[in-house]
Amino acid sequence: MADLTAVVAATTNGHKLREIADILAPLGYDVVSRDAAGVPDFEIEETGETFEENSFLKAKAIFDWFGGKAVTLADDSGIEVDALLGAPGVWSARFAQRDDLEDFVAAEIEETQAHRSLQDRANNKKLLRLLEGIPEEERSARFVSVITCLMPDRNAIVCRGEVEGRVGFSETGKAGFGYDPLFIPEGYDHSFGLFTSEDKNALSHRGAALKKLAATLAEDRSI
Repeated sequence: MADLTAVVAATTNGHKLREIADILAPLGYDVVSRDAAGVPDFEIEETGETFEENSFLKAKAIFDWFGGKAVTLADDSGIEVDALLGAPGVWSARFAQRDDLEDFVAAEIEETQAHRSLQDRANNKKLLRLLEGIPEEERSARFVSVITCLMPDRNAIVCRGEVEGRVGFSETGKAGFGYDPLFIPEGYDHSFGLFTSEDKNALSHRGAALKKLAATLAEDRSI
């Protein structure tokens, strides 16, 4: 039987890895990065049309590399904006493409967010540009995270977490990553960019999905 407390995370995103480890560690799980586990730096093509499909593709690639003998976990996540008919969705991490030159230029000269990756900043600039002129009441959105966990001789565990909110009119705060400085969760008047990591993890889409996973794993271990 595989050790269900040791989990190899498929992500190469250091921010995601820290969030996953921070949320699962108090619940008794040791999260290991794919690099620390000795997995080569190969790219996993995210060809799915849903978060569930891409999450499974990433988890399966790492699971197969271990010959199906390690517990692996993958997250696929993003933001769905109602005014954009659910976009960027599964394209959240790659929303701004190189032909969106104005968004990359705007990102380059934005000093207050210079600590973030250029891709993240360009994604945010593109989202703000597409929502220009859209009033607050029509800027509803949600963060979605789908976690897939694969382990030997068991069915895949798939857990989805969501947090509702809205897209702000400007980037605020220096915490978090991705769209955090734009996303204002329901019931709050400030973005995830102004949350502490502990407060964000308690409320976030990824936190919700991981807590569901931990509960399922705990139940599995008790059988």
